[in-house]
Order: sequence, then C-alpha cells, then structure tokens
Amino acid sequence: MDGQYLLELRHITKSFGGVRALQGVSVAVGFREVLAIVGDNGAGKSTLMKIASGALAPDDGETWLEGRPIVIRNPRHAAALGIQMVYQDLALVDCLDVVTNLYLGREHCWRFCGIDVLRRRDMEENTKRHLKQLGVDLPDVRTAVRNLSGGQRQVTAISRAVFWGTKLVIMDEPTAALGVRESGTVNQLIRSLPQQDLSVIVISHNLEHVFHIADRVVVLRQGKKVGERLIKETCPEEVVRMITGAEPPTEDAA
Repeated sequence: MDGQYLLELRHITKSFGGVRALQGVSVAVGFREVLAIVGDNGAGKSTLMKIASGALAPDDGETWLEGRPIVIRNPRHAAALGIQMVYQDLALVDCLDVVTNLYLGREHCWRFCGIDVLRRRDMEENTKRHLKQLGVDLPDVRTAVRNLSGGQRQVTAISRAVFWGTKLVIMDEPTAALGVRESGTVNQLIRSLPQQDLSVIVISHNLEHVFHIADRVVVLRQGKKVGERLIKETCPEEVVRMITGAEPPTEDAA
C-alpha cells in the first residue's frame, strides 16, 4: 500500500475547541492521479487539505509521503516537499504581471558591481516555456494580473503552483465563480497535470466538474469519511446520497 500512493493521510483527527472537524479520516492520492474531495459545508474538506499542505497540524494521525512517515511543519516545508495548495483567493498580487507572480520570492538575479540585477528576460522566457508546456494560453505574460479574466487568474495560480518542482497540487474550489467557458479551461488544465507527472487533489461542490476531471472521489460528512469510489464505477446520484446521508457509509470509509 505504501508504494501505491504519493501522499497518505491516516486516521487524521482535528478539533477546534469543542468542534470535532475531523474524526479519524484516512485519504490517499496516487501517483499521477486526480482525486476529488466532496461534501457539504462543514464536512471537513478544507481542514483536511490544510493539514496536507502544512497550514494546520493534526491532533492525531499520520502523514506518509512516497511510502515514508513525515511531519509537515508548515506550508514552506510542504512546498519544499513538492506539495502546493491553491486557495480560493489565489494569493496573486494584482498589481504585478504574470512573470513576477510566478517568480515572487524566487526572482532570478545576477550580481553586477555588488548589486543584484533582475534577470527579467530569462524569467519571461522561462514563464512562456512553462505555460506552453502546460497548454496555457495567456495574451501576454507581462500583463498585470488585475487585467486577467477569472479563468486566466486561476490558471496563473495553478501554473505558479506547478512551476517549482511540485509533486502534488491541492486546489480548493478551482472553478468557483467562473463561467462555463472559463471553467472548461481550468478543468482542461487540471486534467492535463497527471501527464506532467503530477498528482492533484481537488475540493469541489460541482459534481459535473468532478466527474469530468477526477479519477476517484472521496466523500466526507460531518468530519468523517463516508465513502470512496472510482469515478468510472459510480454516478452523481450515488455520490449525492453519500453526501446527504441517504446512503449508509461503506466499508471503504473506515
């Protein structure tokens, strides 16, 4: 089992005061797999993913990465391990262009007379090459992020997460507030990431999108894992029944 998955969260529990947000939840994502996490508000989805990305520490349970136990200390440590999370707010700097956002905090410089000089041309060429490899089409990488559409901002944030030697990208509602066409662009990018040797975890309320992009779906309800299915072996109606509690938890939810 250890060698089958890139990341495993085993028997994770987390409480906030008297609220038990997660109760012994076990979730794993395979290599080059798109895993969807679904459930109603308050089910524990975001809490679980914040633990996976180092933003929160679990009260109990284990995290395994590539078959080895590990403690993820913080988001910087997670990034060094190859785990990046794209939050709903995207964490982009609107007044800066696409290139600067991709390189933010990791700018390429060279020393000249004791002064660091930005290697702007190299950064632009690397950005163009990276976006082309991902199949991302932006009008101009020198465009300020504030002038991009919602879908273009989303693919910029995803591209930045992938840029720095990432193994796993975690996305929280990546198509929220996007139109049909822009959602299609984002979903196409997500579906292509396994071809770049990446794994993806997506939190989503949109089951239509989940069934389009995911290989497997995990259902949480009230802090517990109540089901897990291969997309090709289930249907939206069954997943909805698990989300609402109309279908009893299955053995694979243990």
